[in-house]
Amino acid sequence: MDLPHHGYRATKPRARAAPPAGDSVLFEDTSSAAPAMNSQGYYTSGYNMGEPSNDMQGGGGMNNLFADPMANAAMMYGSSLANQGKDMVNKEISRFMSVNKLKYFFAVDTRYVLKKLMILMFPYTHQDWEVRYHRDTPLTPRQDVNASDLYIPTMAFITYILLAGMALGIQKRFSPEVLGLCASTALVWVIIEVLVMLLSLYLLTVHTDLSTFDLIAYSGYKYVGMIFTVLCGLLFGSDGYFVALAWSSFALMFFIVRSLKMKILPSLSSDSMGMGSNAKPQLRLYITVASALFQPIIIYWLTSHLVR
Repeated sequence: MDLPHHGYRATKPRARAAPPAGDSVLFEDTSSAAPAMNSQGYYTSGYNMGEPSNDMQGGGGMNNLFADPMANAAMMYGSSLANQGKDMVNKEISRFMSVNKLKYFFAVDTRYVLKKLMILMFPYTHQDWEVRYHRDTPLTPRQDVNASDLYIPTMAFITYILLAGMALGIQKRFSPEVLGLCASTALVWVIIEVLVMLLSLYLLTVHTDLSTFDLIAYSGYKYVGMIFTVLCGLLFGSDGYFVALAWSSFALMFFIVRSLKMKILPSLSSDSMGMGSNAKPQLRLYITVASALFQPIIIYWLTSHLVR
């Protein structure tokens, strides 16, 4: 006998009747669906709150990107363009500055540096000024003390800037602007001197093995005398400054004349066979002497304001 259901609990779940076909359903009734159970006997919700799907992780997209032959071709093409650009940049740099040739001017050792400094300060005792060659290639500075280098001018320039900062600080005149002006002025004078030498050699069509690096080296050797002059001025006052200025100026002039004599003047005999044999040798001699006489002026200009 069927009992009324409102006073008793049914032993079986009741099935809900489907909504009438004519009525519109606003929300779907999901209460009749039993929740799923996991392997441990617990009910799980209908929503997946665990790990994100493959679409959210993006792993499949990256794999598809690398597996795409068009993408691989584009990456290879971009890499080849980058390599070509790098080669073009290196080629353009090599046109103006050879890295291997620059390494030659920094091939020095302690023994060479000490000997070169002694020659710069006491050039009168040095006898052999000839540059040595091996199979038409000049020996490196560590093998020949007469070879020019860029290590000593570079280190001397940095030391001069530091010494200038110390001198300005002692005199209570230090400021970054003044120190920057001192460094830029010293650098500009070297550039002007090298450009004048290059222009003079070009206009006179002088065939010499002097390179731009050689001219920079000979122009930068003046910083050694400038350091000596400023130190003597700080230690012994104005009298010590002018004595050191005279010594370093004459020593540098003697060094420049004897060094450039082996580079510019040896070809005098070859020009004596052509026209204008009296003019070119004299002009070459004037270039050498003018370059030497110009050094004391620059030394005084760059050091006089540091000693008071």
